[in-house]
Amino acid sequence: MTQVTLLTTTDCHLCHHARQVLDRVAADHPIDIDEVPVETERGKRLAAEANLVFPPGVLLNGQPFSYGRLSERKLRKTLLAAP
Repeated sequence: MTQVTLLTTTDCHLCHHARQVLDRVAADHPIDIDEVPVETERGKRLAAEANLVFPPGVLLNGQPFSYGRLSERKLRKTLLAAP
């Protein structure tokens, strides 16, 4: 199972979009989604470690995957290629 960390902020339309993408992908792939507000201490630490330019940020198994608008196509392709 792939651990997905979604770093979000309040009133962020791209964060809402990313959550919708993750929900759709979760129907087809075994992923565990952990949504973390960037405003929290943990969120600040994760964002700094991932060099998050702006939210939403997506980490796959703790590794930076994307920030900004989440590409469903790229995510599905990456998950299919994962062992």
